Amino acid sequence: MVASRSARERKAAAQAGPLARVTIDLDGQQQFLYRISCTSCVARGHRAWSTHRAGEDNGFMAAMDRWTFHLVEKHPGEDAPCLAFLGEAQQRLHERREGG
Repeated sequence: MVASRSARERKAAAQAGPLARVTIDLDGQQQFLYRISCTSCVARGHRAWSTHRAGEDNGFMAAMDRWTFHLVEKHPGEDAPCLAFLGEAQQRLHERREGG
């Protein structure tokens, strides 16, 4: 059984923790694009900081990795289930930077 978009949003929001607001959009190929916004941080003017990056990978893992790094850097005292995967996120970042 394939999880609905709203079920995926709820699961991602639970993993991201209380500072996150998660939405899922569809791209031109009907693929899920995850956007995790911070309820506390502002990026540009009045817009909330978000994991969405134009033209980049915005799938679940990429968005959750960016969110995890944001939490560690900007909200070090916060607790969220996704922080349990910080080591894996750091490894994926290292591999991307190495071109692997």
